[in-house]
Amino acid sequence: MIVAGELSAAGVAGEPLAIVVVPGVGLALAWAGGELQVPTPEPATVVRDLASLDPRWTWWSARATAATLVEAGVRPRICWDLGAVGRLLHGLRRDDPAAVWAAEHGLPEPPLPAAAPDLFDLDAGSGGPVRGDGQLSREWLAGSWASGLDSAQRWARLAMAVQGRQEAALHALPDFRPGPRQPPLAWLTACAESAVALLAVELSHDGLPLDRTVFAGLLRAAIGERPADAAERAAGQSARDALVLRHFAGPPVDLRNPLQVREMLGRAGFDVPDTRSWRLQPHAATNPGIAALLAWRKAERIATTYGWRWLSRHVGEDGRLRGGWNAADGGSGRMTAAAGLHNLPAVLRTAVRAEPGKILVRADLGQVEPRVLAAVSGDAGLAQAAGADDMYAPVAAALGCDRPTAKVAVLAAMYGQTSGVAGAALRDMDRAYPRAMAYLRAAEESGRRGRDVRTYGGRLIPLALPGPDAAPGYGRYARNAVVQGAAAELFKAWTATVRDGLRVIGGEIVLCLHDELLLQVPRRQAGATRELLSASLDSTTRWWAAGSPVRFVVEVSFGASWADAH
Repeated sequence: MIVAGELSAAGVAGEPLAIVVVPGVGLALAWAGGELQVPTPEPATVVRDLASLDPRWTWWSARATAATLVEAGVRPRICWDLGAVGRLLHGLRRDDPAAVWAAEHGLPEPPLPAAAPDLFDLDAGSGGPVRGDGQLSREWLAGSWASGLDSAQRWARLAMAVQGRQEAALHALPDFRPGPRQPPLAWLTACAESAVALLAVELSHDGLPLDRTVFAGLLRAAIGERPADAAERAAGQSARDALVLRHFAGPPVDLRNPLQVREMLGRAGFDVPDTRSWRLQPHAATNPGIAALLAWRKAERIATTYGWRWLSRHVGEDGRLRGGWNAADGGSGRMTAAAGLHNLPAVLRTAVRAEPGKILVRADLGQVEPRVLAAVSGDAGLAQAAGADDMYAPVAAALGCDRPTAKVAVLAAMYGQTSGVAGAALRDMDRAYPRAMAYLRAAEESGRRGRDVRTYGGRLIPLALPGPDAAPGYGRYARNAVVQGAAAELFKAWTATVRDGLRVIGGEIVLCLHDELLLQVPRRQAGATRELLSASLDSTTRWWAAGSPVRFVVEVSFGASWADAH
């Protein structure tokens, strides 16, 4: 292939290669020292043919560019996502080209592009992609870049320019790992964030395997038959309410109104400050009314969030549950998903089932946030505790308490809780793990003073305020964010490594849930998958936590359904 030969001669293997796709027309490529236009009605075929060169595909966002490739069955191995890296470097809440460009050039973040043309837009028709004030042209942002391959080429050159700026900025960030490390941790984090941005597109496209028949049976058991119309829906709701109201004397109440429920409970002799489930749970074993109310809440959640209409809307005829995915939320950097994918009730997880000849694999990073705290703080005592499969046991010994109290102490330290049992335990944490506690307090102090902080992997967490005073709660937020954010970065780096390894054994990632992966793999590859998950964690932590003695562990289980794999 002529294109492959030219790019091979240019030495793009493993190097950034900007790509801009013009649907039905072709694609434009740009790299350090060269560029190329490829007229073709099938750009995905060109990308597939270049797979042997393994360039680091560079795009403004995977959501905008890679979606067409994924739709065509092309899954690039490595990439550079300008939007994902912009979020990492600058703490952006947006990852569109306008925001990314402005951040890289020290310009104020522009407003989101208008949905409709503005008759008074002064840069309309200006021709170039960059305005006189340095911002990207709104006309180009609205789609002028796709007017032809010449325009696409200019857009690709801009992408390469931004990539170069981002890479230089990442190399300039401090690397908190001990000793000289190349490449820098922030650069490696950017590569992982980019890979997961691509994975988010793949997850949105592929979906989660779900047995519609099993799911429908679970719905019938929980909320009754599918209603034919609004009247039947209302009748079913009333019938579920009646199962609770029959236990309580007095006039009927609206069970969806917490104030009315509290009054109802008060008439029955339960004087509670609120009606939260955890507060009512201790009474369920001795009071049928409380038990019925808690059961109603579970059924109501299914009916309103995961009911019959949800099944029709989000589960395709191919038996895949689909929702949109984001590679990083605005705060901690965790992956997020729509369609309730992250909150599917445990009772419904039985319906998430492996397809014929395959098995589901659940992999969970055990006690990842405490282990991350040990690594990023450099606390020798906490690192030693992380050598155990259950690190709360040695922590309990160091604090002179039982394991449940030790767990409360560690979580309280990371989340800034100071009252009750946690307050007393924190004093012992100061004695046993002074470096870890100092690390957390430094982050908290930055939050209180409204100073931006960065995670261990380089993610900027914007906390600076225009006024002299920080917002209430910023201290505790920063204290937790530096741990949760670093844990998210480690998880995503591991996930990107697992994604790459699954290509060989024919498996796929079907769900990412905070610190848990759910895979679907051929049943005959179960053993190889267990080895892949462990080896991927080892190889990831060798660079992520280089120089640290902290041990990270992955717990792996298998099952025909998600529920079975727990």
